[in-house]
Amino acid sequence: MSIREATADDLGEIAALIHELAAYERAADEVAFDLDELGHHLFGPAPAAWVLVAETDPGRVAGLALYFPTFSTWLGRPGIWLEDLFVRPEFRGGGHGRALFDAVRDRTEGRVEWAVLDWNETAIGFYRSLGAEPVDGWTRYRWLPGSVPS
Repeated sequence: MSIREATADDLGEIAALIHELAAYERAADEVAFDLDELGHHLFGPAPAAWVLVAETDPGRVAGLALYFPTFSTWLGRPGIWLEDLFVRPEFRGGGHGRALFDAVRDRTEGRVEWAVLDWNETAIGFYRSLGAEPVDGWTRYRWLPGSVPS
């Protein structure tokens, strides 16, 4: 098993993993990205996010971690928002998820944060096994383009 930074050559595999994740999260109908635009935002001159890829020993892609930098005003230092971590079902339990988390953790001295669906007990158990804890007292909001009231 190995963890490496994704390259533009991985774009098709990244897109497939995103679709698989959306299906797992019961949100397949919400995936609407344009492949070229996704590639530009991940591998263009000013990336908005980065991807780590977990590979099996024979070189098959087992999963990914997609993340981007954040900044904590309270800590006064940068951190990471882990937007997505996904390991294909056939590779779960093989250490790929932990290796991806460790690789993300190694990229910052600040905090690493992410969201998890309330019903995903398997993921919640895994996160707790890492020593991660939920952040009580906060509610996540989303403001979509075009949703400004007139």
